[in-house]
Amino acid sequence: MNIIKLHPSIDNGFPETQESFHGGVLNCQCKSDKVSVKLSAQTAHNHACGCSKCWKPEGALFSQVAVVPRENVAVIANQEKLVIVDESAAIQRYACQACGTHMYGRIENESHPFYGLDFVHTELSDDKGWSAPQFAAFVSSIIETGTDPKDMEAIRARFNQLGLPTYDCLSPALMDAIATHIAAQNKA
Repeated sequence: MNIIKLHPSIDNGFPETQESFHGGVLNCQCKSDKVSVKLSAQTAHNHACGCSKCWKPEGALFSQVAVVPRENVAVIANQEKLVIVDESAAIQRYACQACGTHMYGRIENESHPFYGLDFVHTELSDDKGWSAPQFAAFVSSIIETGTDPKDMEAIRARFNQLGLPTYDCLSPALMDAIATHIAAQNKA
C-alpha cells in the first residue's frame, strides 16, 4: 500500500514542541541572496492547511502554517525581493519574487479576529523546536486544486494515523476565538 504524501515536514511524523524554544530564522528557497525572516518567539496553532491560497512546497498536498505575533517578525535579509502575492486577500502573503516562497502573511484589517498574528511556514527554518502541527484545516479544499474526491477518505485516515484531527474549517479552538471576537464586536 502506498503511503499518502501530505507534506514533507509531517509525512514521517514530527518532533514535539520544545517549550523552551524562542524562535529562529526562516529562509526562502533561492540558492543565493535568500530572503531571511527572523521570528523572535515560538509559533502557535501550527497545522496542515488545504486552502488554495497557502504556499505549499513542490509535491505537497497541504501547506504547513503557524502563527506568531507580528511584533516578533522581522525581515533581516533581502527584503527588496518580497512582493505581496494578492493585495485583495485578507492575509497579505509576502513572497520572494525570485523563488515564489511565501515568507509570512500579515493581516492589516484591525477588525479581523487574527489581526496582530502573522502566518509563517516553519519548515523554512533549519532551527529545531518549533511548535508541532496540531490539526489539519480546510481539508476538503484540496479538491478545488485537483485532488480526486474519492481520495479524501484515505487522506483523512493518513492524518488520523499521524495524530492530526481533520476539519473543513479551522480547529474548534480557533473557530471559538473567531466567534468570541465577532460577539465582542457586535456588543460594542
